[in-house]
Amino acid sequence: MGADTTPRTHDGSAGVGMLLRAALPSIPVVGALPGVRKASAGGFEGLALTRPPVTVERAHVDTYADLCGFPRKDVVPLTYPHLLAFGLHMAMMTDPAFPAPAIGTVHIANSVTRHRHVSIGEEVRVDARVGAARPHAKGTVFDFVTEVHAADGALIWESSSAYLRRGRGDDAAPEGRSFPEAPPSGTTWSLPGDLGRRYAAVSGDRNPIHLYPLTAKALGFPRQIAHGMWSLARCVGALESRLPESVTVEVAFKKPILLPGRVAFGSRPVDDGYAFSLSDPRSGAPHLAGVSGPARSL
Repeated sequence: MGADTTPRTHDGSAGVGMLLRAALPSIPVVGALPGVRKASAGGFEGLALTRPPVTVERAHVDTYADLCGFPRKDVVPLTYPHLLAFGLHMAMMTDPAFPAPAIGTVHIANSVTRHRHVSIGEEVRVDARVGAARPHAKGTVFDFVTEVHAADGALIWESSSAYLRRGRGDDAAPEGRSFPEAPPSGTTWSLPGDLGRRYAAVSGDRNPIHLYPLTAKALGFPRQIAHGMWSLARCVGALESRLPESVTVEVAFKKPILLPGRVAFGSRPVDDGYAFSLSDPRSGAPHLAGVSGPARSL
C-alpha cells in the first residue's frame, strides 16, 4: 500500500475498544482472522493522524505534574504533550494497515524538543505520523513523530518515539544512540505497586503489562512494570528547574522497572545540558539513560 500522507482526523481518545483492537492481533488463531490479521511490514509506508484543536486543561496537567514530580505552574511539564498524542499513536498502531500488533511492541527510545512553553488554557493542534519500519539488530523499529502547533501555526513542541517489534534482526543495522554515564547520586525513589494504574488513568495508556501482576504475567513479566514515559517524566521532573525553555531531551529505555520497586536516580552536567539515569539500586542494572541539550528539530 502507498503512504497515507493526508492526515485523517481522530478525536485523540484511547478507550477500552481500542485496547481490545490492540490485543486481538496477538492472540493465537484470532490474530490470523480477516479484519484482525496485520498487513505485511514490507508493504507499509506510513500513516498520519491529527486531532481537532484541543485546549490544555489545568486539572489534567496538575494531576500529571503531581504524579511525575513536577511543580505546578501555568505552563505544562516538558513531557506532558505526549499525552495529547497518545490516542493518535494507538489509533495508528491499531489501524489494519499498521503491520505490528500494538501489544508486544516495545517502546525503546524517545526524543522530545520544546521550542517554547505550552501554557495552561492554550489551544493547540496535535499531529502524529509513522513511516515505514527501519531495521534493528533485534527486529524492526517504527518511529512515531508528534508535532504540537500553536493557534498561529508555529511549531512549539515535537517528539519522536521509537517502538521495537522483535523478530529477525539485521546485525548491520545502526546501533541506537549512546549516552554519557550518569552514576547514581544518592537519590532513590520508592515506586508503589499501583503506579502503573495511576499513570494509566491520567495518560490513557492501559497496556496490561503496567496494571496488575496477573495481566503482566500473561504477557511474560513477573509482575507489572512502570511506563517508560513515566520514568522519563520523573527524571525530567528532577531536573526541571535546571532546564531552559528551549530544550531537547533524548532517552533510551533499558530494563523494565518492576512494581512495586525502588530505583536510583543519577545526573551530572555535560556540555550544554545534563546526563541522567535510572538504575536498580542493588544490582546497578540500567533502566534508563538520557541526556538534555540545546533544542533541535527532530
